[in-house]
Amino acid sequence: MNERILKLSSWMQEENIAVSFLTSTENIFYLSNFYSDPHERLLGLAVFQEKEPFLICPAMEKESVKEAGWEFDILAYSDIENPWELVEKAVKTRIKAFDKIAVEKEHLNVVRYEEILHRFSGTKIVSAEEKLRQLRMFKDADEIARLRKACALADYAIEAGCAEIREGKTELEILAAIEYELKKKGVQKMSFDTMVLTGANSASPHGVPGQTKVQKGDFILFDLGVVIDGYCSDITRTVAYGDIDDRKKEIYDIVLKSQLTAIEASRAGVSCADVDLTARNIIAGAGFGEYFTHRLGHGLGISVHEYPSITETNPLILEKGMFFTIEPGIYIPGTAGVRIEDDVLITDNGAEVLTKYPKELKIIS
Repeated sequence: MNERILKLSSWMQEENIAVSFLTSTENIFYLSNFYSDPHERLLGLAVFQEKEPFLICPAMEKESVKEAGWEFDILAYSDIENPWELVEKAVKTRIKAFDKIAVEKEHLNVVRYEEILHRFSGTKIVSAEEKLRQLRMFKDADEIARLRKACALADYAIEAGCAEIREGKTELEILAAIEYELKKKGVQKMSFDTMVLTGANSASPHGVPGQTKVQKGDFILFDLGVVIDGYCSDITRTVAYGDIDDRKKEIYDIVLKSQLTAIEASRAGVSCADVDLTARNIIAGAGFGEYFTHRLGHGLGISVHEYPSITETNPLILEKGMFFTIEPGIYIPGTAGVRIEDDVLITDNGAEVLTKYPKELKIIS
């Protein structure tokens, strides 16, 4: 049995949980190496304290589960079968009576929740989310290797985007060129919807690219990431097209100082709160505190948002193996915004930055 399942089983023994039935694509991938979006069909992984686990999937996915390396039982069902009958039988074959089932409460829909209550009546349903988040927060050597590849391709994407900047080009035209270049590199999926925002649009932290055209004196903000071997990267760079005014340069320099200082502060033994405040205090001290409207960063891995959350209220202490973003920003509505984001890994020697595209102000003419 793989180490990740053993860690989950050990926690289940401590909490007297007989079975964990997991249904999210991300956690099933983490524990089985099988990745699938089943749409409305049931995809589930059952883990027990001592009995062997099983994975249930649509019949069309069975061979893919085997190819992913899953060595235990596969319950494959057709579109005319009720998969819950298979789940019930497989669980009750392994354990006759039990008190608690762990599920992903934030993922499980009401229909499936009621199905579990019906088939395992009298059983208490508890949450598995927190434990799985804690397990996924620490990256092993294989995960780090995948993340390095994803980060290298994120760097390439920024380079491709900068090469496309021309006066009169729209945000969507530049975005399309970036993703086309990535497809040629074999990237099948982005971590999230790519953002290319120019001019005043760059002041929207989660803006939506459209038909706005690049003009001289604009900031262009790129925020993007790729998925490689199931793992995500996430990078933001802000560049200038033509000369920009002194106020924009001031904003850029403040954000860059904030970001570099926070990276330097990120090391084992330091709290998430202290890292956030290190960056936030620089921006606030320069008079722009009200324009930094989000947390400093977030963990990432299989999902683009994972633990740890780098906020000024999170006392969690950083440890070796944690992987997260550092992305301070200043957003002045109607004017411009700047964000600079990198992906960092906590090591024995502090923070290693895996995204490496240059951060000094780049002026494209």
